[in-house]
Amino acid sequence: MSSPVSELIELLTLERLEDNLFRGQSRDIGTKYVFGGQVLGQALSATQMTIDADRAAHSLHAYFLRAGDIEHPIVYQVDRTRDGGSFSVRRVTAIQHGQPIFFLAASFQKHEDGGEHQLSMPEVPKPEDIEPSPNIPPQVLEKLPTKVQRWLSRMGPFEFRHVYPRDELNPPKRPPFQQVWFRLSEKVGDAPELHRALLAYASDFHLLGTATFPHGISYYQPNVQMASLDHALWFHRPFRADDWLLYSIDSPSAQHGRGLARGLIYDRDGRLVASTAQEGMIRVAPATAPTAR
Repeated sequence: MSSPVSELIELLTLERLEDNLFRGQSRDIGTKYVFGGQVLGQALSATQMTIDADRAAHSLHAYFLRAGDIEHPIVYQVDRTRDGGSFSVRRVTAIQHGQPIFFLAASFQKHEDGGEHQLSMPEVPKPEDIEPSPNIPPQVLEKLPTKVQRWLSRMGPFEFRHVYPRDELNPPKRPPFQQVWFRLSEKVGDAPELHRALLAYASDFHLLGTATFPHGISYYQPNVQMASLDHALWFHRPFRADDWLLYSIDSPSAQHGRGLARGLIYDRDGRLVASTAQEGMIRVAPATAPTAR
């Protein structure tokens, strides 16, 4: 049987249909619709297949337009917008059932030397000093919706260790900050393009959820509806997705049914390797009034 890591790499490996047209498969990981990180990672993979090897992605800006259908593949149409002396720009439209479900603009740059600075990594325990999250007891899991059961019981391709764990099934109210160590659960090849696509995929985990912390709600609650609206990702320095990375996330604001979250991603040596930002829809349905007797 194939491992979750090999399945993810296969998912991010697109079929070329034409020079600028690619097809990616969809996978059900327990979410109601296609996982946003899948579309982000596949769209980046599509753009990287149209770029010269001496240029690397440094920024992505994406909008999620429609929910993706898990049962069908997604077609990615790449527009080779510009190839300059140092920078290249690509635009991608993800299409499903004849309609765009996602837009992405990506910028690539040749390597250049220049001044450097970065914010310091937060002081947190090392990943080896944090216990893995315990399994949810079967008697609790069986009371949850089927898709939530699949999500919580799956062995995914990434391992996560939360510095300050939160009970997502009974979430307390707390400030909108969290730090999460994560890494791919198996070693993979050295291709930087692969590691960037893997990080794009993983960057969608835990980001928007941070905006729910002050409100004591969770994606797993049946009356809570959440969906990504946009996603931005900047690559700063080389990294490996199969080594431990620290995701330091905060949410500066939530309003009008939307929440904003930001993230800084460090390697274990404290180098800032990437930054993220995302706004998403967060809706809470009113409690159902008891039936009169």
